[in-house]
Amino acid sequence: MPARSDWRYFDRTLLIAVVALCGIGIAMIYSATANTVDLADYWQRQLIFLGIGLVGLFVVAAIDYRHLELLAQPAYLAFLLSLVAVFLVGTDNNTGARRWLDIGITVVQPTEAGKFALIIFLSWYLSRFQEHLHRISYLLGAVFLLVLPLVLVYVQPDLGMTITYLFIGGVLILVSGVRLWQVALLGGMGLAALPFLWGTLQGYMLERIRIFLDPQSNPDASFNVIQALISIGNGGLWGMGWLNGSQNQLHFLRVRHSDFIFSVIAEELGFVGTTLVLALLFFVIARLVRIADRAQDEFGRLITLGVAALLFFQTAINVGMNMGLAPVTGMTLPFLSYGGSSLVSMLMAVGLAQSVIMRHRTIDFLT
Repeated sequence: MPARSDWRYFDRTLLIAVVALCGIGIAMIYSATANTVDLADYWQRQLIFLGIGLVGLFVVAAIDYRHLELLAQPAYLAFLLSLVAVFLVGTDNNTGARRWLDIGITVVQPTEAGKFALIIFLSWYLSRFQEHLHRISYLLGAVFLLVLPLVLVYVQPDLGMTITYLFIGGVLILVSGVRLWQVALLGGMGLAALPFLWGTLQGYMLERIRIFLDPQSNPDASFNVIQALISIGNGGLWGMGWLNGSQNQLHFLRVRHSDFIFSVIAEELGFVGTTLVLALLFFVIARLVRIADRAQDEFGRLITLGVAALLFFQTAINVGMNMGLAPVTGMTLPFLSYGGSSLVSMLMAVGLAQSVIMRHRTIDFLT
């Protein structure tokens, strides 16, 4: 348990910003589902998930993050085994993609928790062998350990999560002190692999890319992207008002409580409300980077930067696909979109960053 003095460094400003985002998210989920009978209680579920997530945040903050170094390897191995289990006996949960495990009372998606298992493991590896990363064998070792889960997630198939893992791993490797020539080498390897990867893309992946490049190529499939753009345009400066968005309330906008919650926010709260939400999100990311800069060791710095990279990437991709600037990937908007596992895991990730800032000072021993 942490000393009472450790809680002095708990970042209350970060907590307030995160809770504010969650509150806005619950309000917008209510607006998006209030007149849909089978979804009407989703805001209440999200409120429960928020409570569970906040408990998890404080529990994780109370645990010394440095103890996670002992769990990094077992957690990574358990993550790989869960992905293998999904490949062998997983269920598609009526989505057409095998991404879940049925554990009897519910189904779980290992890739959600896997994001943080990967951050912790790569942070351990890169901090443990930081002085050896100038040797190509250690760098390629990090790449190999990253590629293993990437392949298992890609074959589910889940292109969005694969790219998320790749972005997180790439950021951690780049900020761990690799040399410029090593970055060039990794970039060349990535470019060389593109033709092979393109040939392995599933039909739905190619269709999403095609729709992104030319929405008129499949008007039915691009319907929701068009509706999202209409919703954003409807919002204007101040928005149409909470519970008054036409595309939202008349159900023209699909999956409006999760993937396209940003369009609901833009339509009902307008440019001003959207700017406030994005400012809060980027404030949280900036606060995490600040915590990383103040971490007392490389392990704490990397895991906090990993969480910041995850939040930035999911925010950029979700907003991008709502605005037609990125292909639709099914990626949620952190803290705002409906989803219990996503919200709880994100809040626990913030708790991990709190654990780092609470222990950013080295221990002074009396002599």
